[in-house]
Amino acid sequence: MENKIHTVLALKYRPQNFNELIGQDVMVQTITNSIKLDKLPNAYLLTGIRGVGKTTTARLIAKALNCSNGIDKICKNNLCENCMSISNSNHIDVIEMDAASKTGIDDVRELIESGKYNPTSAKYKIFIIDEVHMLSKQAFNGLLKTLEEPPPHLKFIFATTEVKKIPVTIISRCQRFDLNRVSIQILFNNLKKITEIEKGKISDGALRLIAKTSEGSVRDSLSLLDRALISQNNTEKNVDESHVREMLGIADRSKILEILQLLIQGDQEKTIMKLRKLINEGLDPTNFLNDLLETIHFALQKKELKDSNNDLPLSETENEMINFISSEANTSTLIIFWQFILKSLDELSIVSNQILLLEMLIIRLLHLKEIPSYESLLETLKKNNSNEIEKEVKTTNLIGRNEKNKISKDQIKTTTQTKLDSNFLDEKKSKETYLELEKINSFEDLINLSSKRKEIELKYDLERNVNLVKFSDGKIDISFNEKLGKNFVRKLSEKLHEWTGKRWVISLTKENGQKSFIEKKIIKNNKTIEDEKKNDVYKKFKNLFPDAELINVDEKE
Repeated sequence: MENKIHTVLALKYRPQNFNELIGQDVMVQTITNSIKLDKLPNAYLLTGIRGVGKTTTARLIAKALNCSNGIDKICKNNLCENCMSISNSNHIDVIEMDAASKTGIDDVRELIESGKYNPTSAKYKIFIIDEVHMLSKQAFNGLLKTLEEPPPHLKFIFATTEVKKIPVTIISRCQRFDLNRVSIQILFNNLKKITEIEKGKISDGALRLIAKTSEGSVRDSLSLLDRALISQNNTEKNVDESHVREMLGIADRSKILEILQLLIQGDQEKTIMKLRKLINEGLDPTNFLNDLLETIHFALQKKELKDSNNDLPLSETENEMINFISSEANTSTLIIFWQFILKSLDELSIVSNQILLLEMLIIRLLHLKEIPSYESLLETLKKNNSNEIEKEVKTTNLIGRNEKNKISKDQIKTTTQTKLDSNFLDEKKSKETYLELEKINSFEDLINLSSKRKEIELKYDLERNVNLVKFSDGKIDISFNEKLGKNFVRKLSEKLHEWTGKRWVISLTKENGQKSFIEKKIIKNNKTIEDEKKNDVYKKFKNLFPDAELINVDEKE
């Protein structure tokens, strides 16, 4: 009995013409028109996330340029010799190179040399370079001249996921196309069609979950569908949403809602136990936090955008749970939850035990729930003030009757105002406690605090554009610098007040200040390099490798 070789769905259903390419209609139309009008660029640059169709598009362009029938009658079923060879990746005039494995100048030189010769059987000789951003600097430089003035028969097609790593001199010589993430609905329709062809038994809910998890990648969606169908192959049961969630390590949304419900209620023990149960079921920490963020977003939509209730993809039971959460939790609490969960997502990559991080996050959120909101503090303050005023008035009336009104109205006002001021100060202290005020002892402390609070723009200016004249507690003198934005002083003053709880004086002066933080760092680094060059170890290394240069010294304690 002959064994039938399984072909993965991502390869089996790879588009063979532009009509089969999904989610890239504008790009397809532009490329098709340019070929029809014979207005062809020297090179194409295709960018986008993994699995969105860059390499496939490159091959389709090669087909469109070399099809024996021309662009208007391009092969669809009965492929011509050129189209067949390109599909099989063995066409003598269409050369594919993986820049991840061939990165050097020698590989590029070899390519350029072969490009000088006319094509053997096709109209154009085409070089497809995948992951082009992996080429070395020398390799890119070697391409420049050929890219600008290639032979009439030669076309380049570059594909990359990291367009920012490509030199601008290369990008400027290419016609760039950014392939979009494919929408969930288009992915769902594509998966539905393929499932019917493969005669797979899988629910629409499961397909929609796969489409959502793929994050706009067609290849990822087909790979996940392949896994789901294989898991169902030996059973008569349909693959449902719960099966896919288990396969992908994604918690059931109702379970996420239950955890958020328990958080709002402040039940620590039940929340932790529920979380541990999900972990034992194979919960993925990253997926859990993202699902929790999505749930909070749903709750805020219910609370703030009541007209959008019907648009949320929720079942009747889930809808009731969201209604409870949105009614019990105030907006500020949900927003604080959102911020802390986002921070925990960043921390996942730096901790060794992610499960402990999840449990600590739950404990932190429970304690945040106990902190009264600013609105409730203000309401309490008003209530206390009202009671105190009433007591003072009663006391004053009593004294007035007994002592023939010896206390004036001004005295009553003074007494009342004292109580108000006292309460205001208590409230201010309470607010400052919750804000966790910082102590800034030096200019370097200020830079580090800007980084800690993720004030990137402020940190950039402080490091590069500020020439410090004098720093003291509550006052900073800065040399005038035209590179600083007009709002820099105001923003710095606001942030210092927010972080420290007191007003700072920021002064611009014409005095010559110190070198910027970055300049000092560069000078120090250069001095360290020069010192290291005097080292015997470096001298020996230099003798062995004359062309080597010391560019940086990593100082470790």
